[in-house]
Amino acid sequence: MFELLTEKLSKIFKELGGRGRLSGKDIQEALRGIRLALLEADVNYKVVKKLLEDIRQRALGQEVLESLTPGQQVIKIVHEELTRLMGEGKRDLNLVGNTPLSLMLVGLQGSGKTTTGGKLANYLRKKGYHPYLVPVDIQRPAAIEQLCKIGEEINIPVHPSDSSEKAEDICLKALERASGIGSDVLIIDTAGRLHIDQQLMEELLRIKGVINPAEILLVADAMTGQDAVNLAAAFDQVVDITGVILSKMEGDARGGAALSIMAVTNKPIKFVGMGEKLDALEPFHPDRMSSRILGMGDVLSLIDKAQAEFDQKEAIELARKIKKAEFDLEDFKRQLSYIHRMGSLEQILEMIPGIGQMMKVGRLQTDERELVRFEAIINSMTPEERRDHRIISGSRRKRIAMGSGTRVEDVNRLLKNFVQTKNMLRKFSRGAFRDLSSLAGFS
Repeated sequence: MFELLTEKLSKIFKELGGRGRLSGKDIQEALRGIRLALLEADVNYKVVKKLLEDIRQRALGQEVLESLTPGQQVIKIVHEELTRLMGEGKRDLNLVGNTPLSLMLVGLQGSGKTTTGGKLANYLRKKGYHPYLVPVDIQRPAAIEQLCKIGEEINIPVHPSDSSEKAEDICLKALERASGIGSDVLIIDTAGRLHIDQQLMEELLRIKGVINPAEILLVADAMTGQDAVNLAAAFDQVVDITGVILSKMEGDARGGAALSIMAVTNKPIKFVGMGEKLDALEPFHPDRMSSRILGMGDVLSLIDKAQAEFDQKEAIELARKIKKAEFDLEDFKRQLSYIHRMGSLEQILEMIPGIGQMMKVGRLQTDERELVRFEAIINSMTPEERRDHRIISGSRRKRIAMGSGTRVEDVNRLLKNFVQTKNMLRKFSRGAFRDLSSLAGFS
């Protein structure tokens, strides 16, 4: 995500940071580099012009030129201006009013709208709501079946839409049915097209008229860059969207959409899709996104992920075991499972300040398959071996390797990482870092 933009901005700031004092010429050269990086990331040129002018006015002021750390002051200014550009604070969904409420998803075909509907339903259920998925895309073949399959996978009810009915009639029946089954939020997956046309917009307006949605959320593909911004403006002009969900942010997104949408449409980005899994939907935090873009990591989002996956009672029990030196391979496997559920190892490490840059220059390598191998190796051990790794002799290692489909070298590496992790956990057992320090085995 934003790899090229982050790489270029980091290079500019590294050069600034190496200078004791900054002249006006130094700042002008840095701004020129920032301008090129943003334009190459497909950020709207008017947005770039306004952003640079705001940065220039502050950077050429006394707060930088008279600072003892002028390079850091410029970075701070850029971070604050990027955050302001994207909307500053997190914008929550408007879920106030008489239930059932309706959330209307709009967008072009291929933007990931149907999958995003499932992700949003999954997210809301974790927040204590009872979502109801409503497929009203009666144009695309198998669209209804796709949403039904998603609903079955995450165990969320899906309205039995009939493709022979009008979209607005389906919505009215879904509202009535939702009340009967105790659902409080309808997520309406509307039809998409390969391009914007009059027929599509008229249908969306009819749906809006009959359900009076609490939110109209545009699902836009972040990888399309400036096109996503133009799309947001076009939909907003007709149906008055209330927010945007950027899908496919985990891919090769250049950053143009995230940095331009709020400035161009004045409509906030509310969520970003960070993967194909149905739990890969994150609230959009402008300040955290700015930190990621500038290569500063995103520790707060990492903590949010950890809190969502780690069981509090198990964490307390784990802390007790660590203090009493009872941490064993079964506990280690459980921690690996938690990390795996938090997302890809690469995405997790990129949130830690400094780690992302080390990965880009090849100083740190990650292998997602290593987690799977380690879990398979532990599963091939006996309960006694998991409780006390010291009894695992050479012959036992061969047996474990054969049973897990791995090599003896893999078993040895697991045991080495386990011992290192156990020692580090013991060192950090009094600090807040203990819940995440099992990552050390993959450094």
